[in-house]
Amino acid sequence: MILLLTRHSETLGNVNHIMQGQTHGELTEKGIQQAKETALKLKDAQIDIFLSSDLKRAIDTCNIIAAPHSGMVITTTLLRERDWGGFTGRYIPELKDVPWPDNIESLDSLLNRAARFIRYVKENYPNKTVLAVGHGIINKAIQAVLLNKTISDITHMENAEIREYQL
Repeated sequence: MILLLTRHSETLGNVNHIMQGQTHGELTEKGIQQAKETALKLKDAQIDIFLSSDLKRAIDTCNIIAAPHSGMVITTTLLRERDWGGFTGRYIPELKDVPWPDNIESLDSLLNRAARFIRYVKENYPNKTVLAVGHGIINKAIQAVLLNKTISDITHMENAEIREYQL
């Protein structure tokens, strides 16, 4: 199977450097355009399944990409962004030296969720091409599990970027 792992398009939170975490977020005009450009790039690709995080910014991105395929978007909480607990909604540059609150989703929990997502895709969509729209950190975790690396070994994904993996 082929996994087209995608990050949601630009949001107001991205532009304003807000730690969005598991909040829904709203695409910017640029973000809508990014999703449209991705849809155009993929319009002739054979994509069988469109999966998205259940957060609005990812669903909106996935719906735009799926439109030329008349694809139905299936949501899953497995693709949700990391839960940033007490950091959620805060201005990222101000968090540099702030001690992490206890309610942030642990790295082990995040990696476990990434592994569950990979199992879910393999079990439910064998021999299919799956486009999955997630978020920056969960996508890094998925790639770390797939490549047997640490999250810090995985390069940052830009908004609307796609990375392809054979599973």
